[in-house]
Amino acid sequence: MCTCATYQTKNHYFGRNLDLEFSYQESVTVTPRKFPLPFRRKETLAEHFAMIGMAFVCGGFPLYYDAVNEHGLAMAGLNFPGNGYFPEPVDDDRDNISPFEFIPWILGQCRNLTETRALLEKIRLVNIPFSAELPITPLHWMISDLTGSIVVESVRDGIHIYDNPVGVMTNNPTFDKQLFRLNDYRSVSAGPSANTFARGLDLDPYSRGMGGIGLPGDLSSGSRFVKVAFTRMNSVSADDEDSSVSQFFHILGSVEQQRGCCDLGDGKYEITIYSSCCNLEQGIYYYRTYDNSQISAVDMHREDLDGTGLVSYPLETKQQIHWVNR
Repeated sequence: MCTCATYQTKNHYFGRNLDLEFSYQESVTVTPRKFPLPFRRKETLAEHFAMIGMAFVCGGFPLYYDAVNEHGLAMAGLNFPGNGYFPEPVDDDRDNISPFEFIPWILGQCRNLTETRALLEKIRLVNIPFSAELPITPLHWMISDLTGSIVVESVRDGIHIYDNPVGVMTNNPTFDKQLFRLNDYRSVSAGPSANTFARGLDLDPYSRGMGGIGLPGDLSSGSRFVKVAFTRMNSVSADDEDSSVSQFFHILGSVEQQRGCCDLGDGKYEITIYSSCCNLEQGIYYYRTYDNSQISAVDMHREDLDGTGLVSYPLETKQQIHWVNR
């Protein structure tokens, strides 16, 4: 399971936690403008917008988990088990796109959400696996630009596009139900809580932070949605880059998963394999991993964006400790 979020100070930020029990040896990958992007039922994009993100490069194709293009349009796919549905391709006037192609299809051609919505009007997300070893994964997606965010879900009755006023997304249930659940927490606040229990009963606010009593703290996707929405929408930081990036990782840290707390059986545990944060204006991709809490960064504009080959940087996974007295 996973969590995706946005954040705004002077610049705009987009990122996610990837929560899984295993890694595909993903890497920070830059796809330059002239790297050919082949699609199973559409023509190859010989030229397109450049993008950077986290990807599993397989057979020379970047299977992006999350990415941002050179115009500041960002996108992430999150697990959507039991709800994600992708029909068989149909030869008509719609674009038949597989889920594994969806991120490069959108980011390769769209500058913003307006152009994204236009492309979505004629899309069909279809059941075409990448390979026999990599079958279709049920996903839904959050897409953001400098103006806001939307959520795209392909379910049995078709594709649903939701405006996303809270700038976060997790997994199940469907986004409309996740958003509605926030009504249950309308009395939660970042400030001190008022005594409304009963008239004439003097109750002592014995601790700071009591306005947040009632916020869920478990690791289920519904609870993470509520917690990260509250954290993100109440977050305050200075607007310089270091402060903004630091605060973004604290937002994601409010719902990260520690080894041992989500037991899948057979000695497997779901953990936050990596957390990412991308500056949409500058094209800088920041990340940290489960075993390395130091923030690493890759700047897409330091690469040859008119090149023809993928550029991938393996993740820094070994803990980096700054010794002060050694």
